[in-house]
Amino acid sequence: MWEKCRDMQADLVAMRRELHQIPEIGGTLPETKAYVIKALNDLGIPFVENKTDDGLVATIQGGKPGKTIALRADMDALPIEEANEVDYISKHKGCMHACGHDTHMTMLLGAAKVLNENKANIPGTVKLFFQTDEEGSAGARRMCQEGVMEGIDAVFGTHIGSILSKDIPSGTVICVPGCAMASFDKFVIKVKGNGCHGSTPEKGVDPINIAAHIIVNLQEVIAREIPAVKPSVLTIGHVEAGFAYNVIPSEAFIEGTIRALEEDVRQQLARRIEEIAKATAATFRGDADVEIVWGAPPVINHAEMAKLAADCARDVVGNDMVMDHVDAPNMGGEDFAYYLEKAPGAFMFLSSSNPAKHTDVPHHNPKFNVDEDVFWIGSAVFVRIVEKYLGM
Repeated sequence: MWEKCRDMQADLVAMRRELHQIPEIGGTLPETKAYVIKALNDLGIPFVENKTDDGLVATIQGGKPGKTIALRADMDALPIEEANEVDYISKHKGCMHACGHDTHMTMLLGAAKVLNENKANIPGTVKLFFQTDEEGSAGARRMCQEGVMEGIDAVFGTHIGSILSKDIPSGTVICVPGCAMASFDKFVIKVKGNGCHGSTPEKGVDPINIAAHIIVNLQEVIAREIPAVKPSVLTIGHVEAGFAYNVIPSEAFIEGTIRALEEDVRQQLARRIEEIAKATAATFRGDADVEIVWGAPPVINHAEMAKLAADCARDVVGNDMVMDHVDAPNMGGEDFAYYLEKAPGAFMFLSSSNPAKHTDVPHHNPKFNVDEDVFWIGSAVFVRIVEKYLGM
């Protein structure tokens, strides 16, 4: 059955280019949702709409009884102005599919077409998750809260691009057992001082000075508190304070992210950020409010399901184009982790890195693009996983 995906390549490219032009952000994706609904209706696949966002769950009911498998695609884009010189460039100013979610929808819809055309022979049920707000790490959690994982026996997803390395050839499928991606969370620190004129700093409490010491002190956590054998990241990406060169403001803001491969390290990082921020602020007569915006836990692939996915990929692209181990897990995050907390499954990577086509640009970059020749592979691997897992 999966071989039929190869014949859909041209249609998949056309579909992806249409989706690429209508990127939307977060949980409200009206144009994207309408596109997917039309595609599902054209295929004759029934679906239900989420109550809390624009996500969808479609169902392909097989002609024979059996287990239920779920396949997931995320739909949201990023607030980035596209810089690619292509005729299918984003039509939405300040927004683009810079992480490949347009291709994820495309590959899942391609798999859906093949599976639906052969549903009479499927011993079980296939659920198709079209999820919003992966970038905000809220979409999968909302899906789970709406009960989409009830009755699901296994769940699979994939991510296109050069996430693991731009040196992995386009068309390579990677699926590893155990931890595949890190947790990802955000922290926000509001430093409170007492504003005054810059010529008389003794009359106030300088939040910029406090923020600077907090930033330096936070670097101690990774360097001196987390074992070197437990990879983790603490990055500060946004600092903001002040409005005039000769005025000490009353507040300063710090934002950053933490990444970890183990839950206890994740919790330690969050705890120490708050302790250090508050203690440092108090040392310099100020105060600090700390908010941890929890994202998603680590992506932990089930060993048996990861092996099944890798074996299915070998059936599609051959042994030389499949990797079932990497030197270290990726420190990026993915809210697919929430599905894996509910049922065994695996999250895969599909490389689309091709220097000749300039598709080796990092994700979340204004010039991010993908090698369109690999689309049929993503669809075919999904179909093959369904075949093998349901025992066809």
